[in-house]
Amino acid sequence: MPKSPRGDNETDDRESPAPAPVSAAEAAGIAMRQIVELVSRDPVGATSVAPTDEGWLVEVEVVEDRRIPTSSDILALYEVELSLDGDLLSYSRTRRYPRGSSDIGRNSQ
Repeated sequence: MPKSPRGDNETDDRESPAPAPVSAAEAAGIAMRQIVELVSRDPVGATSVAPTDEGWLVEVEVVEDRRIPTSSDILALYEVELSLDGDLLSYSRTRRYPRGSSDIGRNSQ
């Protein structure tokens, strides 16, 4: 009898059920936890969550450099791409800026 990939003697022609897709709120939480693991920085929060064909695109704001007073902290915005079931596909830092700066005058891309 052929061995299955699990190493037992049974063949399994059934496909395992696909993981359930995560919600937007779950995607935001997953993205923030992933950023903590990847860049070892404290997230401020998710600033946007958008569905994509492959899953979710989440922007996470992170404290990059703590300063005194906190109003002069340097923040960063990370873009995190997740699959429909919440697996990390990619991430990148898209912007660094001082806390309290506005988006006025920022180049749209």
